[in-house]
Amino acid sequence: MKMKKTPSASRLGFLIGALMSMLAIGAPLRAQTATPETAPAPAQSAPTPVAPPAPAAPPEAAPVTPAPPVSAAPVAPQATTPAPAQTAAKKPKPKPKPAPPREAALSDDPTPALQPQTFFTTSKAADRYRQIVDRGGWPRVGVSLRPGAKGAAVSTLRRRLAAEDDSLVDTAKEKWDADLTAAVKRFQFRLGLKQTGLVAGATLRELDVPAETRFHQLESTAQRLTAFDFAFGPRYIVVNIPSTAVDAVEDDRVVRRYAAIVGDPEHHSPELQAKVVAVNINPTWTVPVSIIKNEIAPKMLKDPTYLQRSHIRVLNAQREEVDPRSINWASERAAQYTLRQDSGADNSLGSIRISMPNSHSVYMHDTPSRNLFANDYRFLSHGCVRVQGVVDLAAWLLDGESGPQMSKDEINAKIASGEREEVRLTQHVPVAWVYMTGWASADGLVHFRDDVYHLDEVRGVAEQ
Repeated sequence: MKMKKTPSASRLGFLIGALMSMLAIGAPLRAQTATPETAPAPAQSAPTPVAPPAPAAPPEAAPVTPAPPVSAAPVAPQATTPAPAQTAAKKPKPKPKPAPPREAALSDDPTPALQPQTFFTTSKAADRYRQIVDRGGWPRVGVSLRPGAKGAAVSTLRRRLAAEDDSLVDTAKEKWDADLTAAVKRFQFRLGLKQTGLVAGATLRELDVPAETRFHQLESTAQRLTAFDFAFGPRYIVVNIPSTAVDAVEDDRVVRRYAAIVGDPEHHSPELQAKVVAVNINPTWTVPVSIIKNEIAPKMLKDPTYLQRSHIRVLNAQREEVDPRSINWASERAAQYTLRQDSGADNSLGSIRISMPNSHSVYMHDTPSRNLFANDYRFLSHGCVRVQGVVDLAAWLLDGESGPQMSKDEINAKIASGEREEVRLTQHVPVAWVYMTGWASADGLVHFRDDVYHLDEVRGVAEQ
């Protein structure tokens, strides 16, 4: 029987060596072609890149709430699809803030702000307040109070009010009573505030004004009135600028009082004396040179249609109408033209102009922006005085006492017709614009208003 032949040892060794060589050559190849799924993981995962933030919205765009922060949890290295970007949450539209409560009130005092004896009564009041200052002034209240309050703060309020009000006698009582409510209302009346009987807001601020400031207000007003030689008559008009009010006076009594809008801190309404000579119905408005330079010209450079939309015509020296597009509004010559606004609903003077010639070229008039009379702060004009209820004032001027007669209904009918008319007075009515921050009426009652223009000076020291 023949036996199967086996490979020799040398042949077996050769085969094993060849196999080992093949394995050595294939290993690097497999390492280079390994897929991500089979490649060994790195020792530490790199952070996922974050997209740069979106550019900020322009100033006029609504603000956007920033997206919540990205989680710090590690991201699996095998993820290849980027996560969708988070959408920024929209910020809810802010609720409109409620309008601040009205605290100022148009005084119902029948005594005119300006009378022939106002200089003397105000000077006397200044002497009285100087004595208060010399005695150490009055205490600061510092906290809001109302009826029902008790404690030391109530006693402090009593002492504060009694420094000016002789009617309040018991200053030690620490309980609020009816007498204290009445004293607070009297204080509010003198300061041109609503008579609420509550100590808060504007009332508290006015209570805490130092006695020295009040003395300066009275002294400064008296100094200004020293050179004010006004020709009082049986009928006259007073504009007290700090009070933003117009008094129509007849036989030493206020028969009509109107809220007013006066010059802002950069465009003061001037102190002056003049006479009302006419009432202009449906007036045109000739734009002052200062407004042409500072306001109209810049607007025309931005919007060449501004004058047309505002119904303002451009006239040359010969009173001929000129195309505004032919004018270089960046040049000084632009202010040499006359700009005149047509009468109508959009006219800056409204429907009535009270003509009172003076060196400041200012006057009293209506306005298309009647909503501004609802503000406590009414220092908003370029120097002229806008009068709420100016048609009623015109009817008072035209009631026959000064010559022509035209009723309120007739004036309104003329306004509605759109027809322009100048009604001239045969008896001119004196008008005074005064700046009185502190004054005393004929009965000795002392009133105060804010020094918005910072004109109060005593011996050259301005009160800020």
